Amino acid sequence: QVQLVESGGGSVQPGGSLRLSCAASGFIYSSMCMGWFRQAPGKEREGVAGIETLVGGGTYYADSVKGRFTISQDIAKKTVSLQMNTLKPDDTAMYYCALRRYCSDASWALDYREMDYWGKGTLVTISS
Repeated sequence: QVQLVESGGGSVQPGGSLRLSCAASGFIYSSMCMGWFRQAPGKEREGVAGIETLVGGGTYYADSVKGRFTISQDIAKKTVSLQMNTLKPDDTAMYYCALRRYCSDASWALDYREMDYWGKGTLVTISS
């Protein structure tokens, strides 16, 4: 049974940093894509970063977070992380990690309609 469990959310001031983690289990961590998404109240779910689940896997970022967020993975631990720097109030949202099974390009992991499994999310609040 596939499980994705996010952690690391919290409340920080604008300009601060947070690191989110997603622990994956229940599947062979290979030749898939993992993505981070966020959803603010009243807004559509937005893909922010994706990574191919293989050694040296490519990454892809939404323009809204490029240069501020970094996605990475520990293949041995089946963990995907999202380092978020220079946070802004607009980054406030529930953040989710998700898995797309048949995926060979990290950009494919930013389309929420194509993801196969989801975690329950972790809340990030940016406020002064």
